[in-house]
Amino acid sequence: MTPTIRLAEELIARASVSPEDAGCQALIAERLTAAGFTCTPMPHGPAGAVVSNLWAIRQGTLPGPTLGLAGHTDVVPPGPDAAWTTPPFVPSHRNGCLYGRGAADMKTSVAAMVVAAEEFVAAHPDHAGAIAFLLTSDEESHAVDGTVRIVEWLQARGQRLQACIVGEPTSVQRLGDTMKNGRRGSLGARLRVIGVQGHVAYPHLARNPVHAIAPVLAELAATPWDEGSAHFPPTTWQVSNLHAGTGAANVIPGEAIVDFNFRFAPVSTPKALQARVHEALARHGIEHEIEWTLGAEPFLTEPGTLSRALSQAIEAECGVAPELSTSGGTSDGRFIRRIADQVIEFGPVNASIHQVDECVELEAIEPLKNVYRRTLELLLA
Repeated sequence: MTPTIRLAEELIARASVSPEDAGCQALIAERLTAAGFTCTPMPHGPAGAVVSNLWAIRQGTLPGPTLGLAGHTDVVPPGPDAAWTTPPFVPSHRNGCLYGRGAADMKTSVAAMVVAAEEFVAAHPDHAGAIAFLLTSDEESHAVDGTVRIVEWLQARGQRLQACIVGEPTSVQRLGDTMKNGRRGSLGARLRVIGVQGHVAYPHLARNPVHAIAPVLAELAATPWDEGSAHFPPTTWQVSNLHAGTGAANVIPGEAIVDFNFRFAPVSTPKALQARVHEALARHGIEHEIEWTLGAEPFLTEPGTLSRALSQAIEAECGVAPELSTSGGTSDGRFIRRIADQVIEFGPVNASIHQVDECVELEAIEPLKNVYRRTLELLLA
């Protein structure tokens, strides 16, 4: 039982279902304070749904960059306990793995970062630059009172990070095979197609919104939006929900509601994507209302000092050369990029995240901690 595993288990045992923190950050702040960090809790949000945020920084004695270590202490709901082999908030070992909600996403990463920082500071008390932690309990929920609030506070103070590692679970088959240097943007919309309700036997007295929108949806689904880029796959468009009808089999619906989402590469802009959708709707004569939501702007960190240091540390500890990727959903890296010159995400295998019996390989935990520690050494020792 290593210090990293013990801390990961302590965090998993706290039922921090988003936006709850359940004492995780207080535990971390106590340890970081003992290691010489100045810790600043930043609770934010309405009464009854206050988000826990933590900014912690340790300034070295020599000039150098500020390296951020970022993560979240909240988890998604586990679902029924009975579906789990062992209770989701009771950490357990079996089959060579540590089980529990948050084991992979991302309490093991947070524990590994904390222990890596403790070990690094003990070995290099007069290190260069600064080490900073950015932690939130609002990553898995609405992401409006979490990391973005820390970023706004740092922006107001004129404080930047030269580099930041986000501990998201990025590995695919084995620890170290993938790290992420960017994410696609997310642009969603709710489209209300306006028709005229009527009896199915008298369609000439009605206007079916489903019939009207069907060819538009087919066209949008077949549209090549862009060709992507060297770091990003092409932009995609997907319908996520389609609602129409009263529930009766003999009534033509009066409206149809369509939810859809773009995951877009930086070669496309939200404005351009919106314009193409509006053009298609106008060309087909669709009477409609539409509400757009920009969930996330895309971001990209070109290969540089941070990716090189992480790659070197991963190869030394894991024996594999990591691939750079921008796949997957959004992350808090989109906020951190506003105040950080370089943002790279790296963490354990993501195969079980958000699933029943979420787990992380026990043999991967120490190497993960060592990767973070080696990266600190390469950049700040």
